[in-house]
Amino acid sequence: MTSASHKINKVLIANRGAIAVRIIRTLKELGIGSVAVYAEADRESLHVRQADEAYCLGTGTARETYLDQDKLFEVAQQSSADAVHPGYGFLSENTDFVSACAANKLKFLGPTATQIEAFGLKHRARKLAELQEVPLLPGTGVLSGVEEALSEAEDIGYPVILKSTAGGGGIGMQLCWDSEELTKAYDSVAQMSANNFANADLFLEKFVENARHIEVQVFGDGEGNVVTLGERDCSAQRRNQKVIEETPAPNLSDTVRRSLSEVASRLLQSVSYRSAGTVEFILDADTQRFYFLEVNTRLQVEHGVTEEIYGIDLVEWMVRLADGSLPQLTTLADVLRPSGHAVQSRIYAEDPFKEFRPCAGLLSQVAFPSAGEASEAPLAGSKLRVDHWIESGLEVSPYYDPMLAKMIVYADSREEALASLRHRLSETTIYGIETNLDYLQALLASGPVKEGRYFTNTLAHFHFEKFALEVLTPGTMTTVQDFPGRLGHWDVGVPPSGPFDSRSFRLGNQLLGNNIDAAGLEFTLSGPTLRFLSDTRIVLTGAHMSADIDGEEVSFWSVLKIKAGQQLTIGKISAYGARAYLLIQGGIQCPTYLQSRSTFTLGQFGGHAGRALRSGDVLHLKPCKPTDDLPVPVVPIALLPKITNHWSLRVIPGPHAAPEFFTESYIQDFYKQDWKVHYNSSRTGVRLVGPKPEWARSDGGEAGMHPSNIHDNAYAFGTVDFTGDMPVILGPDGPSLGGFVCPATVISADLWKIGQLAAGDTIRFIAVTTESAVSELKLSLEEINNLQAMAGETITVADYTTSVESVPLHG
Repeated sequence: MTSASHKINKVLIANRGAIAVRIIRTLKELGIGSVAVYAEADRESLHVRQADEAYCLGTGTARETYLDQDKLFEVAQQSSADAVHPGYGFLSENTDFVSACAANKLKFLGPTATQIEAFGLKHRARKLAELQEVPLLPGTGVLSGVEEALSEAEDIGYPVILKSTAGGGGIGMQLCWDSEELTKAYDSVAQMSANNFANADLFLEKFVENARHIEVQVFGDGEGNVVTLGERDCSAQRRNQKVIEETPAPNLSDTVRRSLSEVASRLLQSVSYRSAGTVEFILDADTQRFYFLEVNTRLQVEHGVTEEIYGIDLVEWMVRLADGSLPQLTTLADVLRPSGHAVQSRIYAEDPFKEFRPCAGLLSQVAFPSAGEASEAPLAGSKLRVDHWIESGLEVSPYYDPMLAKMIVYADSREEALASLRHRLSETTIYGIETNLDYLQALLASGPVKEGRYFTNTLAHFHFEKFALEVLTPGTMTTVQDFPGRLGHWDVGVPPSGPFDSRSFRLGNQLLGNNIDAAGLEFTLSGPTLRFLSDTRIVLTGAHMSADIDGEEVSFWSVLKIKAGQQLTIGKISAYGARAYLLIQGGIQCPTYLQSRSTFTLGQFGGHAGRALRSGDVLHLKPCKPTDDLPVPVVPIALLPKITNHWSLRVIPGPHAAPEFFTESYIQDFYKQDWKVHYNSSRTGVRLVGPKPEWARSDGGEAGMHPSNIHDNAYAFGTVDFTGDMPVILGPDGPSLGGFVCPATVISADLWKIGQLAAGDTIRFIAVTTESAVSELKLSLEEINNLQAMAGETITVADYTTSVESVPLHG
């Protein structure tokens, strides 16, 4: 044993997110209680639900919650925790917190305050490294001001990096190529350092252009014994923030590996280092010489790749070291043997096409591949591990670090690990806000990463194509829809949704050669402004709206090529109708809900996060390359939906007509009179204004006081439903069941017309037979599928007084 045994019973986890979930899992395996803390914005986070106990730190920023030491110690006392695990970030390297833990009789599962202080300020860490003859980049101590910085930079030689001595995570660093840039950067970096770390001290360091970021995982027992656990390559960085990490580092000689390990061990042995830590180095790819960068006196985000190749749990080691149950490090060192290769990608809530701006919002769907070892090709032999804190329905807050998950793949070889990780990322769904999933897949497939020859500046020049469009302005009511919508669920109250004018929608998909169920956009009255991030082909259909691409007017009902970066602007309805559609080659890619991508806004599901589009939304498209040699079909004029302001709607009479519910004279008026579309109409239903009904009864009997009331009755899309004295034609988002009489139902071939009814339009109902309705439906399907106008049979007018026992549902 490394120290006297003091059993730990309960650990307070002073952190959030993926690391908190990881710590909880380890504590459960050790039979130790876990106490989670959370800000109100993290109430639904997995670490809150998985911990044995959870306590709220209130609302607000990190400073007001996770960094509030008084609140943390109150929770520790209330929960009777006897140890604290800081994870990474937040208070993990705060010496005041470490000392306060001791004062509150809590074991701090990490290094001592003295060790954290020794390595916490980079200029002090350089002095310690110098004493141990650790190779150092040319650099300075703390600078007195910009004049000294300029003088020292001339001696070192440009380019140089101006660094905050208290910085971390890429904050407080500025690359300067000449004296002008250094002069300009000095005050801003000092101010950033003061704001983020309460320390404005700066120093200079030589910049290595073809630099690799290599770090060595170290663990010490606090008694002078240190074990090193291989090195990690963390060179895949953007703005000094790591994106991909792997171990062992590729294209590194055994001599350099041994030297890195020996130097790291010597440096931490000199301070009798305790717990987990990482020694970071810059390696010059041109000379293969390495230089000390810093020591992170905590667990690293990327510690998992080391755990996978060594088969260990560093969190367990930290706990066992504190309670005295960890075997001697010299014994562990004798049996630890790395094998295989592990790669990690950090999944962030950020938009790569907006300078990696963090994204916040509702996650409507989260799905990770199954963890564990894969047995089937192409993943056979690889092992997946996902550390994350999210699930469907969770809200991502803007207050904290945007990292959502860490995906780690272990395999026998580097090539297998990279290929497997890319495949696993492609199987991952995180929908509702933008993430870097596409970016990571493209990065893993890039030449520099596949060859293992990438540097810390490689990602600054990496570009990838994103198949998507961005919503600049959303229009009045723009939603994602697909055909035929969400069928088979009306018996449980879920409407079909789908495009209100399905004829226009389907003709557009047919023009593009899309699958019948390809999702597109529906606009109501006025359309959106969209920016396309990739080349594609589009079709605009439905009611005519003004439309232009980068200011150049474009037409409806023709295939249009659009280039990456171009802007499509859809204006208002220019004549008659209510809705228009945008169909895109391959369709919009969003998760299916009950086998459909259609948006049901009242139910808040389907489409894009179950709602109408908003400015800033990004919709992903199916990857495809439009070609110039494909024949472009056209829609015959005779096939185009004839949109007007005076409509004829063919209906099947019944089931609730004369003489039981209405007088015969009124039913005659129902078909002879023009009905006017009420302004209060929507996808739920189109309200009509017309002749007041003459009821054949005084009330609804047992069903209710009004004569329109009946016991619950099955509805169909297109049913004319009298809700009191006002008829409503039920829309695709309408109810499936209700207690109102229904004298007629619009035939399937005419359902598209309901979607184009605008306020003030007039309607005349025409009764037809069921046989004619079936014939018209067949004809309509043939026209859409063949893009060819067909000659139909003569329509048979029905006896509108006939009562029909059942009303056919739409086709």
